Amino acid sequence: MLRRVLPITRSWLGLIGWLLACLATGAVGALATRHAREFYAGLVKPTWAPPGWLFGPVWTALYLMMGVAAWLVWRQSGWTGAEVALSLFLGQLVCNALWSWLFFTSRRGGLAFADSVLLTGLVAATVLAFARMTVLAALLLLPYLAWVTFATALTRALWRTNAEQLSK
Repeated sequence: MLRRVLPITRSWLGLIGWLLACLATGAVGALATRHAREFYAGLVKPTWAPPGWLFGPVWTALYLMMGVAAWLVWRQSGWTGAEVALSLFLGQLVCNALWSWLFFTSRRGGLAFADSVLLTGLVAATVLAFARMTVLAALLLLPYLAWVTFATALTRALWRTNAEQLSK
């Protein structure tokens, strides 16, 4: 595959754009969780559930790595050369933001779990698509895939043990 060379300004603007897209996804999800502290604290959690304060720093680091990964793919192949991979990436961003709204705002545990399963599949597909373009981009997404897989298991456990609060 031929490597495109972008002007340095365009490349940096692209990095900023991909980082902003990922951080905006986090911001949209965070809007749904602004009153969630008490709700989450009141849920029966499995012993392996992380403390609530850990989610913010972990997600911030993951969003930054995701933005860099997307930028690496875009920088190498452009939108047209990576349309499928970047479309998968954007699709998983939508699922990512939706989860918080389903779980914390709507309190729909079953739908949040279904969204999380879909998200895990989309992230896995994105990792594979990115790996065909640049291995580094795929490697940057592996911690995200691991966290989303863990979050899917946690979502299921929370939904099942808190059916009264998450029964919708």
